[in-house]
Amino acid sequence: MRFLHTMLRVGDLQRSIDFYTQVLGMQLLRKTENPDYKYTLAFVGFGKNPEHAEIELTYNWGVDSYEIGTAFGHLALGVPDVYGACEKIKAAGGNVTREAGPVKGGSTVIAFVTDPDGYKIELIQRP
Repeated sequence: MRFLHTMLRVGDLQRSIDFYTQVLGMQLLRKTENPDYKYTLAFVGFGKNPEHAEIELTYNWGVDSYEIGTAFGHLALGVPDVYGACEKIKAAGGNVTREAGPVKGGSTVIAFVTDPDGYKIELIQRP
């Protein structure tokens, strides 16, 4: 088995595509509409399956917001320089909600970013 994708419901599909592609640097991999069931899917990522996991952005037509709930935690992305990534994200209009720095009680450098729908994304420094 391998991890293929994570699905997030979004309130404005283009706004979310713009965030993941322009702010986080992912690619729009594919987009499909299903008029019969009134939804559109957009897959974004740093590469396609099977080499890379993807994020499936699901827009249910006419629904502009969701409650995230208390069970969902965050997505995590490995980056070579968390400090530099935060500066690029802020310059692109992204929202850094926890500045880069060591994790409490450890030395791993992390930061948190929030996407336009309120989903948390952890940046973890990896070589």
